[in-house]
Amino acid sequence: MKIAIVKLSAMGDIIHAMIALQFLKKYNPDIKIDWFVERAFAQVLEENPDIDNIYKIDLKAIKKDKSKVFSQIKELIEYSKNSYDLVIDAQGLIKSAIVSRLLGKKVAGFSIDSTREGLASVFYTKKIESDYSKNVIERNLDVILKPFEIDFSKDDILNKNSFLFFKQNHEIETFLSQTKKSILLIVGASWPSKIYSKEKFAKISNYLEENILIAWGNEDEKASATFIASNSNAKVLPKLDLNNLKYLVSKVDLVIGNDTGPTHMAWALNIPSITIFGCTPGKRNTYETKINKVIESDSFVNPLKLNREDFSINSIDEKRIVEMAKELLYGN
Repeated sequence: MKIAIVKLSAMGDIIHAMIALQFLKKYNPDIKIDWFVERAFAQVLEENPDIDNIYKIDLKAIKKDKSKVFSQIKELIEYSKNSYDLVIDAQGLIKSAIVSRLLGKKVAGFSIDSTREGLASVFYTKKIESDYSKNVIERNLDVILKPFEIDFSKDDILNKNSFLFFKQNHEIETFLSQTKKSILLIVGASWPSKIYSKEKFAKISNYLEENILIAWGNEDEKASATFIASNSNAKVLPKLDLNNLKYLVSKVDLVIGNDTGPTHMAWALNIPSITIFGCTPGKRNTYETKINKVIESDSFVNPLKLNREDFSINSIDEKRIVEMAKELLYGN
């Protein structure tokens, strides 16, 4: 059997869907799995032994140049010659539904009441029910596994194998300490209201007095990282590509960060983490374990209508995060 999974973006959403691969392979070790993704995020998927082919597409380029829509359609029609037995739209958006339908005639996706863009469901031949308020990991497992009638339990998720893979780069290990715990701070996010204050990140660094490393992906994040390092014992890392970021996350003792893809890497790699939530729902957007913790503001969050003007994340006392970190690092 040959299937295609369409999960185009963003990094965290792709990571949340990737857990399904190990379940699919357990169900059918011979299943062939191709993954369609926006080019910018393809490296998250690379080196995964459960994926046969990663196809990079550039839908975002259409926003800049509308004429590129024709070349993208032509490319997808060409990929449809792969003769997929099933295409799964794990994104649930109209654009991902169109991509899926161009790739094959048999398409599975969320039902009209199970996704934010319900009209996407008209493109599917198999519609999957999954309450939109459910945890996102469970929703991804629903849409990818239910077409095969594969069951899963909470224990299955909690006992998952790590599922991000990378090429080793031993230069990354030079950032680690032999005498102190290495803690990685993820200080950016897609919206300003999802970003914890740089002043409080600096205080966390000073309270913990460990080997604190700060990752960044753009100039705004670099400026925040520089501020934190100037006001604490933290160190600013050079800009890392996604392969090296995966490798670094796999080596540190703890990741502390906002609700964003690099923080969710820790959960995927079974590395201790603390994810900080304000305007997005913590219990929905990640899966708590004994080593992966969530801390939320007191704000009420409606997953169907997120409020980008809700900056309540900055009301979270940094000392709560420090105590949680100490418990994960030292067991006290």
